[in-house]
Amino acid sequence: MVAAFWVLHGIRVAYGARRLPWLKYFEPAQDAACPSISLIFAARDEEEKLPAALATLVRIDYPHLEIIAVDDRSLDATGRILDEFAADHPRLRATHISELPNGWLGKTHALQKGYETSSGEWLLFTDADVRFQPDVLRRAITLAEQNTLDHLTLLCNVEMRGFWEKTLISFFALAFHLTADAYRVSDPNSRAYVGVGAFQLLRRSTYEAIGTHRRLAMEVVDDMKLGKLVKQCGFRSGVALAQEYVAVRWQEGAGDVIRGVTKNFFAAFDYNFALAAGVITGLLLLNAVPFFAVFAAHGWIRICSAIAVVIALFVHGTVAAVTKISPLYALTHPIGAVLLSYMVARSVAVTLWQGGVTWRGTFYPLDELKRGVV
Repeated sequence: MVAAFWVLHGIRVAYGARRLPWLKYFEPAQDAACPSISLIFAARDEEEKLPAALATLVRIDYPHLEIIAVDDRSLDATGRILDEFAADHPRLRATHISELPNGWLGKTHALQKGYETSSGEWLLFTDADVRFQPDVLRRAITLAEQNTLDHLTLLCNVEMRGFWEKTLISFFALAFHLTADAYRVSDPNSRAYVGVGAFQLLRRSTYEAIGTHRRLAMEVVDDMKLGKLVKQCGFRSGVALAQEYVAVRWQEGAGDVIRGVTKNFFAAFDYNFALAAGVITGLLLLNAVPFFAVFAAHGWIRICSAIAVVIALFVHGTVAAVTKISPLYALTHPIGAVLLSYMVARSVAVTLWQGGVTWRGTFYPLDELKRGVV
């Protein structure tokens, strides 16, 4: 069964990942073909990464662009940094939130407030630490219009440093492609959906039709669930590879990656313990056991394990190359599987132990989070 999974699903996903559109192959739109865009992001205590990101935002070459930065109850210099940039760059407008109403997560509330002050025909939701190339929006609009998309997500370049960080994030990227099947998102007959917080561009009319972030008020994985709502409501969604056009330094080291996703993974499984346990079992069975069985088993079990290992290494190497690290990191495949399994287990344990999730300085009870699942 494991060998069959890699033969039937693994190869297909690898083939699909290689066929995703690349942003660099789409020509920048001319001024006349550029609809107005409102770029919206929420920032809380981002004083370290924010200046570098803002410096790229204000250099974006796009004729009809407004940038709406929402300071979500920051306790550091984030608000001051935003105000200083806004004073020097007319396209940037800073909004400050001092209180969080009941029934909202901080991020989703901030993005909703950003939308309410926006005017663009298209909305671009991003994060406060994401960096953009100047012509990214012109190319993205060309891609969206040529493919008649209502929603476009770009898979960005995640900067990775050090062995453990590359091992963990490259396997995470592999698992993302295997589960999300990004190539099939553009197929209206497929249930596949993707939403990445670094870059989600969608028509204003589409966003309003799916209910805005009010539908996602208590959804921790709001980025993915935004993509889900777009597909469920019958709109056309698509995924493309941005690479250097959109870049982010996600976390500083493997330890920060593990801690950073503690709030996310159990939420990604809708706080379903049985589903999370099944995912952990599947991760180990599909990605770690075959590497052990190649050496420990005999006969047809060893042959099937070898088939699974070869294909897994090929798929992992393909994903590693796309994410701009050495394909040799495919050899860390079973290590990545064990680490990701630990991350899922840790997310479940911490969430259940705390009885909820602490995010952006606010604690959200598990019962409320379950009621907000989309």
